[in-house]
Amino acid sequence: MRLTDLCRLLLLAAIWGASFMFMRIVAPVLGSMPTAFFRATLGALGLLVILLVMRVDWDFRGKLKQCLALGVINAGLPSAMYCLAALVLPAGYSSIFNAMTPLMGVLIGMLFFSEALTTSKAVGVALGLFGVWLFTQTGPISVDLHMLLGAAACLVATTCYGFAGFLTRKWIGQQGGLDNRLTAFSSLVGASLFLTPLFIGSLVVQPPVSWGGASEWLSLAGLGLICTAFAYVLYFRLISDIGPVQASTTTFLIPVFGVLWGWLLLDEPLSWAYVYGGAAIALALWLVVRPSRPAPVPSTTQSTAR
Repeated sequence: MRLTDLCRLLLLAAIWGASFMFMRIVAPVLGSMPTAFFRATLGALGLLVILLVMRVDWDFRGKLKQCLALGVINAGLPSAMYCLAALVLPAGYSSIFNAMTPLMGVLIGMLFFSEALTTSKAVGVALGLFGVWLFTQTGPISVDLHMLLGAAACLVATTCYGFAGFLTRKWIGQQGGLDNRLTAFSSLVGASLFLTPLFIGSLVVQPPVSWGGASEWLSLAGLGLICTAFAYVLYFRLISDIGPVQASTTTFLIPVFGVLWGWLLLDEPLSWAYVYGGAAIALALWLVVRPSRPAPVPSTTQSTAR
């Protein structure tokens, strides 16, 4: 992996680590579906402005439908699931469950996309999950029905991410690929269209008691414009450059940045478990993203027997 790819991986993890904090601020006030809808819609509008300013060529190469469908899998449904989880789980726990994404990516790749499960990847994923488990020891919440439902919502989201990485490569990367900015924009449009009826239904069934104040809407703006619009451009570019499994390893780093933001911005205490967990996650990241050794070329020595 190139240094620039690693830097983008770290930047993406830092941005997405902040997204769970923003969702935890907004979702309990506005509700889960309004939060998910506004996140996708603001992200799409932000990317639209970027594309217009950069004068991007609007050539979808016949892949617009695939991009819209990808948006449902990669943005719409996961965003709805994480906003539901934000109603019952602390932000750090959602980010910890999110670290299941590389495991899902490896398993889905093996089961559905003929991806080889190397020893290095298997050990790396197991070690990464162990590191995430260490993080949970810093302040476990009680295991009850709400916690289990929140965890299940997070796991649905990570399964969607696991499929989305490979579908991006299959649907979008074939036949010359597609500008990653167009992929990100059309995906968020697809997510917004998917979430629109859920948003309207939530307003009919249970409208928000309050539409919040400056804190909630500033958090929502950060969630939509930075953690979605800008982050999705980074993510699709990483998939194109380093592949879906390696790109998904950014989720191993998200809990680390979640802890860092809590320490820097919220005065949350640190624990030695963070150090141990961070070291395990760093080693796991290296095991999963390191280049595979090329297969040995079989010998073709001619027989000299008469």
